Amino acid sequence: MAQDLLDVTFAALADPTRRAIIARLARGDATVTELAEPFAMSQPAISKHLKVLERAGLVTRGRDAQRRPCRLAAQPLKMANDWLGGYRRYWDEAFTELDLVLEGEIQHREHHGKTD
Repeated sequence: MAQDLLDVTFAALADPTRRAIIARLARGDATVTELAEPFAMSQPAISKHLKVLERAGLVTRGRDAQRRPCRLAAQPLKMANDWLGGYRRYWDEAFTELDLVLEGEIQHREHHGKTD
């Protein structure tokens, strides 16, 4: 189940328009009209993107009098971040090893007087 949610989350985030919508909603609620403003696309096209984000659990729609503001639902992003965090140790170790190699190369050049 968690893997399915992760797959849907990453699939939803694969599109740059949807990532931009998420970034906008991170600043606060917005209507479909407000979300459509910075894009050269119609409201129905934005609505299709919102449906993908809703199915992934990344966006919810509320009711506020006559408006239906969209809201960011951050839990799927937290799950994705937690999953990616599992690889952080790998990259930290790889960069530490690279630092050691580069430091050794610098010391070698300094010792032998090379200044390529």
